[in-house]
Amino acid sequence: MNKSDPNSYSHLQALSEKGGSAVAIVGGCGHVGLPLGVALANSGNFVTLIDINKKNIDLVNAGTFPFLEKNGNESLARQLKQGRLLATSDYSWISQQNIIIVTLGTPVDEFQSPTPRIFMEMYENICKFLKSGQLIILRSTVYPGTSEWLAHKLKKHDVSLAYCPERIVQGNAFEEFSKIPQIIAADTELSFTKSEKLFQGVSPSTIRANFMEAELAKLFLNTYRYIQFAIANEFFRIADSHGVNYENVQRIMTFEYPRGEGLKSPGLAAGPCLLKDTQQLIVFSENHFNLGSAAIQTNEGMALYLVSMAERLVDLKVSNIGLLGMAFKPESDDIRSSLSYKVRKMLQLKAKNVYSSDPFVSTDHNLIDMELLIDLSDIIIICSPHDIYKSLNFKNKKVINIWI
Repeated sequence: MNKSDPNSYSHLQALSEKGGSAVAIVGGCGHVGLPLGVALANSGNFVTLIDINKKNIDLVNAGTFPFLEKNGNESLARQLKQGRLLATSDYSWISQQNIIIVTLGTPVDEFQSPTPRIFMEMYENICKFLKSGQLIILRSTVYPGTSEWLAHKLKKHDVSLAYCPERIVQGNAFEEFSKIPQIIAADTELSFTKSEKLFQGVSPSTIRANFMEAELAKLFLNTYRYIQFAIANEFFRIADSHGVNYENVQRIMTFEYPRGEGLKSPGLAAGPCLLKDTQQLIVFSENHFNLGSAAIQTNEGMALYLVSMAERLVDLKVSNIGLLGMAFKPESDDIRSSLSYKVRKMLQLKAKNVYSSDPFVSTDHNLIDMELLIDLSDIIIICSPHDIYKSLNFKNKKVINIWI
């Protein structure tokens, strides 16, 4: 397959096995697009990953995931070798595809309002390459109404639309694909059938919905998880502020008591989705979603509460503070929207020195080795509880660890 010529893809449908399709993924080298692209190639499709990040494109074409993904490199290398997958920055590849999947999420601006213009820009970028009969699938979280808006735009090109939100846990995509049903909302019966056929090779089953149902289902679920973390954090702060060991309280609440099994543990609830999706739902509800607003106040406030916990233990002005775990969640290298950095910024205003370390993060050049961090620090805060920290020798240093 000629990787520099989009026209070489004109024969892919004839070559595909088991009814596979020629698929392009916009945002294809990111956390949502790349695992899906590899999974679709695994199931017999030919996949073009379109992205603007040249570094990630080069890594993918060399057989390496740009981020941590369990079993990712092995699957990627296998599909590259079989000629079923490639990465490019050239949008003209879209013209030779049966299906175009868009994995660009709706960002939130500095006023905590969604900015759906990213989809307007995406439409302008790809419209000149669209062909009659193609199907576009929106994959990421969108502000309610985005699917209907885009479906109307695409009608002039005789292109149909489906909204099939991503539902997997980052870092464990290939295991979750095989377990989680795929939601499909489509503007026509044909686009639903095409989408269902595509995901049959990836997901165990499908759930049909209309556009608004699917959009809200995605937002509601992420917001529900965010609120679950918030109540755990609120419980922790109430107990801790009164000198009570919350870990013992949680053990008492949940021990052999089934109605306590769903209680989350406290921690820094962050990342690129949960906060953003809660903010979108607040805006969509015309600021009448009080639970969502309270959850943001609680979860974002945990970074400041960690600083106050440190202030109770040491005089920050003359103390060196070490932060372990800068990724937004354990066993991840993703620092997007990580509250660890909010903790660091606050401490840099108060402490003598602030050191930070993470065994997985490679994009922050201010990080130091964790053993050196322990030596240099007077007090250590576990910001993201990577498993490796469980066996660390903290050398009798004070340690703040709110994770249970």
